[in-house]
Amino acid sequence: MKRVERLGEAAAPDGTVLTLYRHDGAYSIRAGSEELMSTRRHHSEDVLAELVCEPLREAEGARVLIGGLGLGFTLKAALRTLAADAQVVVAEIVEEVIRWNQNPDYALSAEALGDPRVDLRHDDVANVLAASPGGFDAIMLDVDNGAAAMTTKGNAGLYRAEGIRRAAAALRPGGRLAYWSAGGDPAFQKALERARLTVEVHQVRAHPTVKSWHTIFVATRTEARVRATGD
Repeated sequence: MKRVERLGEAAAPDGTVLTLYRHDGAYSIRAGSEELMSTRRHHSEDVLAELVCEPLREAEGARVLIGGLGLGFTLKAALRTLAADAQVVVAEIVEEVIRWNQNPDYALSAEALGDPRVDLRHDDVANVLAASPGGFDAIMLDVDNGAAAMTTKGNAGLYRAEGIRRAAAALRPGGRLAYWSAGGDPAFQKALERARLTVEVHQVRAHPTVKSWHTIFVATRTEARVRATGD
């Protein structure tokens, strides 16, 4: 039996311990005893990017934002889809997660992060959103397990009314905002709709061969202007 290797440990801003493991060539990140992500099951992370980037495939100078680097699968799917002149901003709050992905000794995302289209930022994605009104054609948020934050309590703010309005305000007219979630969340869907977004809910398998499902909320900005504050 091949041993499980503990490769690294990091602390999220609220103190939650994240640990990188490798077993039989596969990598995973755990928060305590809970597996957050794995290189064996990343289909829904790929679909997160495909749903919002596919309409931009032929767009010139598309600019997109990914909140949460994870193990890099959403980034790689976006790069596969977007044109050569696109820009992909990636915001990751945990510096050690960035280092794990940049490490060429790990089969993660070093090559993708070296793509000239990538603008990698060690920052809270909430800060990037607040600083970028009307700045993105698409935004993909996969910073936690969904509206019920698991790794960083501050992540919950992204799923509340003010966080949703801030994200919507960072979209260009017609832009698409996608959230990854471990499960369905009718209350969160209603919160998106109250922000005057048109919402689609996609149920996606964690891996094509398994029965577990994840949820992706895709919200479209249809107004010429979405307010950053107010109802």
